[in-house]
Amino acid sequence: MADIDAEVPLAVVIFSGKRKSGKDFVTDLLQRRLGEDKCELMRLSGPLKSQYAKEHGLDLERLLDASEYKETYRLDMIRWGEERRNQDPGYFCCLATRCPGAQKPVWIITDARRKTDVQYFRDKYGTRAISVRVEAQEEVRRKRGWVFTSGVDDAESECGLDEGVTWDVIITNDGEHSHLMEQLDQLEHSIREKQGKQ
Repeated sequence: MADIDAEVPLAVVIFSGKRKSGKDFVTDLLQRRLGEDKCELMRLSGPLKSQYAKEHGLDLERLLDASEYKETYRLDMIRWGEERRNQDPGYFCCLATRCPGAQKPVWIITDARRKTDVQYFRDKYGTRAISVRVEAQEEVRRKRGWVFTSGVDDAESECGLDEGVTWDVIITNDGEHSHLMEQLDQLEHSIREKQGKQ
């Protein structure tokens, strides 16, 4: 059942995509276009990494960047996160939306990885939710540093949204700047429409 009483957010944009598809690049661009004062980036992996770091005595800042440090713990962090999600599928989604920026009118969920992530926001925010898949060819992802890693690239955290989800928007991010800008123009228009209907 959609939570239609809440005034904020006016729009929730749920992003998904494979490693090195350029999700962070696209979500950062979108936030700059909409305005940082009106738009908050929310990472579902943030609360996961924060709690994981606390329980394992690790450096949270290094877990949050794209370093080798994060890669060292990725497999165990995935396993640990799965255990938490099995207990409560919406656990990390709920934590992510409690950040200080939750009062801004547009939320961008940067890293949905499972059907339960997408479903959580669709159920809670109804027509205010826009689901977006960022895609890039494997060759392009390799140029960005992607290397297939067993236990990561074939795990649910990477493959859980490969099928069985109808995306509202699919963005192709193969490095063609003008095409990417056109796609973002259309997405921005959809977001502003949702804001205007409130």
